[in-house]
Amino acid sequence: MKNLPLLFCGIFFALAFSFTGLILTSHIQIGSLTQTTETLEATDDLDENGMPVMVMAEGEPLYPAMPVGLAQQGKEIYISMGCIYCHSQQVRRNEFGADIERGWGPRQTVARDYILQERVLLGTMRTGPDLAHLGGRYAGDAGRDWNHLHLYNPQIVSKGSTMPPFAFLYDVRQIAGKPSEEALTFPPDSEYAPETGYEVVPTRRAKALVEYLLSLKINYSLPEAPILE
Repeated sequence: MKNLPLLFCGIFFALAFSFTGLILTSHIQIGSLTQTTETLEATDDLDENGMPVMVMAEGEPLYPAMPVGLAQQGKEIYISMGCIYCHSQQVRRNEFGADIERGWGPRQTVARDYILQERVLLGTMRTGPDLAHLGGRYAGDAGRDWNHLHLYNPQIVSKGSTMPPFAFLYDVRQIAGKPSEEALTFPPDSEYAPETGYEVVPTRRAKALVEYLLSLKINYSLPEAPILE
């Protein structure tokens, strides 16, 4: 019992050092980060190093942007489907991997890219490719079609993929009259296409998930991470 105060002090200082190193230091470094424009303009004011203070250019859009609507709902589907266990959302700089060379993003991701996210889905494993710039690699209606086919059964567009099919996010139904505009278009003679007279239609969950995937883009420069042409 006589060593109890010493034990208490040891536990207190261990927790204090851990809190300072892991939380307080990180907050000091990135806690003040805000959205910014792609370009900055110099002012007449000087910083402590004698350099002009840079401010955001007026009239330009702010980055990173917050996903809204169906894309925001799709993030919850992404989490519930366990996508985070096989995919990351962080592009490493060239010195730490070949992410940029593989086309997974035009630049490395930095802390500012994640400041608007209540839950940051960095991921811990890459059983599949990084998705931080998936919406930039597969854009528009073609990208939407590709992602739906990939979710329904990855073998359709990525032969040999280890990703499981998410066919339960789609309805297979008999065509009444004419095919639905939302029905998936399969490659000719695909073994995964429905029987004649039937169609595969995405559910709301599938559409939300695809819109979220398409919203994942690193198509903007940040002051600390410009896209180099």
